[in-house]
Amino acid sequence: MTRLVSHGDNLQTQIQGLRIAVLVSLLSAPLCAADAASDIKNLAAAVDAHYNHLRSLEAEFTEVYRGSGMDRTESGTLWLKKPGKMRWEYRSPEEKLFVGDGKSAWLYLPGEKQVRKSSMRNLDDLRSPLAFLLGKTKLEKELRVLSFAPDVQPWKPEDSMLRGVPRGLEDRVSQVLLEITPNHQIARILIHGVDDSITEYRFSDQKENLELSDGKFHFAVPPGSEVVEEEAGQ
Repeated sequence: MTRLVSHGDNLQTQIQGLRIAVLVSLLSAPLCAADAASDIKNLAAAVDAHYNHLRSLEAEFTEVYRGSGMDRTESGTLWLKKPGKMRWEYRSPEEKLFVGDGKSAWLYLPGEKQVRKSSMRNLDDLRSPLAFLLGKTKLEKELRVLSFAPDVQPWKPEDSMLRGVPRGLEDRVSQVLLEITPNHQIARILIHGVDDSITEYRFSDQKENLELSDGKFHFAVPPGSEVVEEEAGQ
């Protein structure tokens, strides 16, 4: 005997299906959260291992700043060397130089014939965290509430986006976003200030473990330049 399926039967079936779907989603939510936490730990550990095994790094960089009515883009070449040495050569739109030898940091502005000197220990310049990646560090230690950022468009579709809050900079930085390549390189850093400003660094043509002499990170004050000593907190 053939049983006719009524509209009520269809509705009952849909309701039952919804109940099952809700039950499955509720049961799987803790599992998904656990998987995401595990994925974060694994990815962070892979990035840590990658950078902790580096001796030096060379890359082309683009620095973009947006805030306080400004929109500025600069570019050049970056060199990093353990432990904590860095050299940023800006070529466009104007030449300038930022050098850190591990103890002192120097910012040279040729157009102003001025050199600004500060201690690396007291340096709160937002470039400094990148140099720490060449030392022994952990992303989960440096960034609080580390998580994926699926709402942020990556520079390249195959990359992953992470977000966290840098420890010790909470009064100035609301969050930091890191774009990680499949090779566990950091391709982009976005620093969101509490003043709604955004500083972005993009890195390309990365070359690892080059032979870089310490002389590359030595700065000699050009003749005729004014030297301004910056104290902590300035």
